[in-house]
Amino acid sequence: MTNPPDGALRELALGTLLASFTGPTPPTWACDLLRDGLAGYVLFGYNVVDPPQLGRLVESLREHRADVVIGIDEEGGDVTRLAHAQGSPYPGNAALGAADDPDLTRAVYRAIGTELAELGINLNLAPTVDVNVADENPIIGTRSFGVDPARVAAHTAAAVTGLQEAGVAACAKHFPGHGATVVDSHLELPVVDVPPQVLWERELPPFKAAIAAGTRAIMSAHIRVPVLTGDDPATLSPAALTTLLRQELGFTGVVITDALEMKGASASLGIAEAAVRALAAGADLLCLGARVDAALVESVVTAIVAALRQGRLEVARLEEAVARNASLGGIPRPSDTAGARDASGASLGLEAARRALRMEGDLPPLRSPFIVQLESPATIAAGEVPWGLAAHLRAAGATQQVLRVGPDHVVDPDGFATDLATRAAGQEIVVVARDIRRYPWARSLVERLTVHHPTVVLVEMGWPTAWRPTGLRAYVTTYGAAQANARAAAEALLATG
Repeated sequence: MTNPPDGALRELALGTLLASFTGPTPPTWACDLLRDGLAGYVLFGYNVVDPPQLGRLVESLREHRADVVIGIDEEGGDVTRLAHAQGSPYPGNAALGAADDPDLTRAVYRAIGTELAELGINLNLAPTVDVNVADENPIIGTRSFGVDPARVAAHTAAAVTGLQEAGVAACAKHFPGHGATVVDSHLELPVVDVPPQVLWERELPPFKAAIAAGTRAIMSAHIRVPVLTGDDPATLSPAALTTLLRQELGFTGVVITDALEMKGASASLGIAEAAVRALAAGADLLCLGARVDAALVESVVTAIVAALRQGRLEVARLEEAVARNASLGGIPRPSDTAGARDASGASLGLEAARRALRMEGDLPPLRSPFIVQLESPATIAAGEVPWGLAAHLRAAGATQQVLRVGPDHVVDPDGFATDLATRAAGQEIVVVARDIRRYPWARSLVERLTVHHPTVVLVEMGWPTAWRPTGLRAYVTTYGAAQANARAAAEALLATG
């Protein structure tokens, strides 16, 4: 059979790519690539000003091709693009798992999907369905529904159903399971070294549930599972994407890669070669990442076309991928079963956050608490999003005293705690932390603070920990740092005043 001309191969290669661009309007090169056959774009916080602007952006993309795939990471909780400037009105998966009501999870994801559909976005790169069994996991944490595979599976099915009832394709991630990792795949290649039985019993049940619920897409993880992938990440592994996911689990939808710019995929290969190998492994839609320009897209296309010419890739493999990808395009159309929203997004999200909240100990009346926020860096997946309780407590007139503390302030934990206790004499101290278990300086400060002050309350807005300092009056767990979680926590604290 005669090989197609280079122009046709270029169009075929473009049909496997999800690119990105910066700014509130698409640049000329982004529009040109759509006309040439690019599958679509992933939107990030830097593309979002407000809903009217985002709607115009999406419409401008559709003017160049009506069936463009427009994806976004709108997980709720700590990972939000629509609400990156103020924090999500929906709690994330950890809070939904703590509330443990799949109907509530379905309603929250249906509300998220409805917002996306109203904007014309047809692919949500959510839900995260990893079972977060490693407390030190630096990238999943509160993005997970929990540590129990059965619970995570139940909420996975509910989330997928809710999104797709709203007419938006769901994408369960990160296959075959990122929850047992202790390094960030944005920065290096994590390893999950477990036998097949553990993989089937712990990591895979949520993906099986997602497939049974009809998820239209699954995202691969840049993790190495030696028993399955050998030395390669799952994204580049035929054993993971073709043998396990397609043949053994029976998935027939779109396999999307996590961003190929991440070091777990391309550190030793480069993005272009990682793209070729991902397609050969069985991926359909290649997410290039957040830092993309026309030159990067063309370099990837050139590598894919060269691989086709060299016989490293088959034309039929790309044709199969492009046909699957095309199924995600078009304007979202809610199914007949979607119905109206159960409630406004903000009220539904707040109710879910309230139901997730947990308190331990003796919570004292808080009349004018001294707020100490222990600063921690955002994950690369989440980006910088406002968090904490100060704004919500101030809005209620409860406090004007807020101290933000980082590791550079706490060279001498005991001395710092002594000074802080003196400043807060006669007041309650509310320490607000996110993943305090990961920061020895933060734990040391709280341990000394409870020695020097009689009324210290700790609000954990990250993944909860079993650590409790002696003398702590109360411990509050929000299971996330979204705006909804902060409002629920502030309400609970002020209810004692």
